[in-house]
Amino acid sequence: MASTEHSAQPAGMSARLSLGRDRRSGWLPRVRQDRLLVAFLLLSAAVMPGSLGEVTRSSLIDAYIQVSVFVATTLFIFYSAERMFGFDAASFFRRARSLQVPVAAGLGALPGCGGAIIVVAAYSSGNVSMGAVVATLTATMGDAAFLLIATRPDAAAIVLPVAMATGIVSGYVVDLLDRSSFEFGGEVRQAARIGRIRARDAAYGLVALPGIVFGVLALFQVEFEGVLGQAVTATGLLGVALGVAIWTASPVDRMSNPCDPPLTRMVEETSFITVWVVAAFLAYEYLHAFAGLDLAAMFRTAGAFLPLIAIAIGFIPGCGPQVLVTTLYINGLIPFAALVGNAISNDGDALFPAIALNPRAAVVATLYSAVPAVVVAYGFLFLLPDIR
Repeated sequence: MASTEHSAQPAGMSARLSLGRDRRSGWLPRVRQDRLLVAFLLLSAAVMPGSLGEVTRSSLIDAYIQVSVFVATTLFIFYSAERMFGFDAASFFRRARSLQVPVAAGLGALPGCGGAIIVVAAYSSGNVSMGAVVATLTATMGDAAFLLIATRPDAAAIVLPVAMATGIVSGYVVDLLDRSSFEFGGEVRQAARIGRIRARDAAYGLVALPGIVFGVLALFQVEFEGVLGQAVTATGLLGVALGVAIWTASPVDRMSNPCDPPLTRMVEETSFITVWVVAAFLAYEYLHAFAGLDLAAMFRTAGAFLPLIAIAIGFIPGCGPQVLVTTLYINGLIPFAALVGNAISNDGDALFPAIALNPRAAVVATLYSAVPAVVVAYGFLFLLPDIR
């Protein structure tokens, strides 16, 4: 089994795996040893008593309910649609290069992060340019869009089109000035074909079903108490545990094989992304709980720097900090310009798969989005101060 996995890997991956002894000599490859160490450290932190254990478990649950289930649902729908309708997204993006940027921005502008995740995956498969990635990450507002639409549809009617238009312009500028953006995705890492739905895939899918229900309820600020709270806790912890276990033993590195069943592809890729989601959630929550990070207090004392701080917060992976910014705007604590700046700079949950699938693209695209975010935010602040 080990020799099959190794022979199917690209040359670069084979070289990396060869740094450790393989299963035939009684050792796991080095990369698997690293994954086992990560899983062990995560489990150790989760079972610790006191604040460390509580913060860790809460972060694991939030990471799964707020992000992983939506990534899983998006990927499953997308891969199932490809299989059912015979639609080849890769071929579409390659044939329509001149339309990649506006299509990517349109997908990013959809509430939630599903559309942006599709574009990021397409880049990592070598099918869209960096400009398309910048367009989709600039246009997306993530889950914060749901909150804004529900509470301030008048503001959403301005913010979402502005973010999409900014994404289109930014994407074309990036493709015009950065010729390396046409090196579609760089190295493509695709696993050998698994070829079947495994028991682990079915188990992950069964846990994800109630998980997506809880995730949708969380978007609408439903309080999970009593039996419902216990169900959310169990689902979140079990979902993360399954994801980390699958990732630890997985033959897949980043992108799955297009010939595999949609469920298998979804499970493999979501498990990979979940590890990065968990890492980001833990980093933020540990800073908040143990280092006194208080974003709301930062806003109260910022003055004219409010838009700049909102833009900087947009660089934080995930939708939690971005939902906080939107909440502060809804409550009248920050100006409209700060909300716009955050909407343009923030990548929502789409930054998690971007980091997991292609770290370089994630960093570059995020840095590119900073420039239009500053220009547009301070344009609203100084030129259109009456918009509230």
